[in-house]
Amino acid sequence: MIDLLVVGDANPDVVLSGVPSALPYGQREQLVSSGALTLGGSAAITACGAARLGLRTAFVGRVGDDAAGRFCLDALRSRGVDVTGCVVDPVAATGLTVVLAADGGDRAILTAPGCLPLLGVDDVDPSLAASARYVHVSSYFLQPRLAAGLPAWFATLRAGGVTTSLDTNDDPSGRWDSGVAAALAQTDIFLPNEAEALALTGFSDDLPAAARSLADSSAGLVVVKRGSLGALAWTAGGSVAVPGLPATPVDTVGAGDSFNAGFLAGQLGGADVESSLRLAAACGALSTRAAGGTDAQPTLDEVSSAWN
Repeated sequence: MIDLLVVGDANPDVVLSGVPSALPYGQREQLVSSGALTLGGSAAITACGAARLGLRTAFVGRVGDDAAGRFCLDALRSRGVDVTGCVVDPVAATGLTVVLAADGGDRAILTAPGCLPLLGVDDVDPSLAASARYVHVSSYFLQPRLAAGLPAWFATLRAGGVTTSLDTNDDPSGRWDSGVAAALAQTDIFLPNEAEALALTGFSDDLPAAARSLADSSAGLVVVKRGSLGALAWTAGGSVAVPGLPATPVDTVGAGDSFNAGFLAGQLGGADVESSLRLAAACGALSTRAAGGTDAQPTLDEVSSAWN
């Protein structure tokens, strides 16, 4: 049995920091303060964070039969993630993302999806999913085949005693209406950030109302990531909030995915919601110590020290 199966996106991230807010087009070369090539994709980063915390973790995604795909699989393996269930697409290329991190903390994310939209539920070995205690899916809106099969698949997993969790991430189309309600109805733990929670519900600035609305439409627990402000969880008994762990970020790419790993690790370890939130908030904050989403992901010992 494995603790966590993560299903979703994996791609290389090229992270450029110190990018001017207004890009200087006109074929002029512009120097920035730093750059890094690192593993990207919300699901891949979550899987690495979970393995770093000591969970037995497997990842299923789709990559191309190319250098970028091999980079992703090697990076996952090097961090202790089982990738034997991954699909190597013989035709479509691996997705690629460029992250432009501006001074002041804002960033632009440019993604060429490549083979990411081709991933489907049928790519996941049923025996692998059945052997997991938890199954987590990321980047719902980037993977329409996976999204279409998610409600029925999650229902089957839950009937077999597997806990399901979902992070939709951003919707590049801005529509937020691709049948996600049906998936939420079969989701035990939903992990949006604040902007996503508001967009999914149509509430412009009332986060408690948005969290309550999402909890009513999901099968279980809603956990909303708030960056430096911490996190809010909405349960059947009401809301639980924790502050953020103070940090001076080098790069916030993937912090929400490391948060996901922390919260799921807490729940898998039998922690209550508040303790899981504190673990998650620390994982998110500590992951910002280096460029990219995986290089600074913390161990459990580092998390424990951070709150003391």
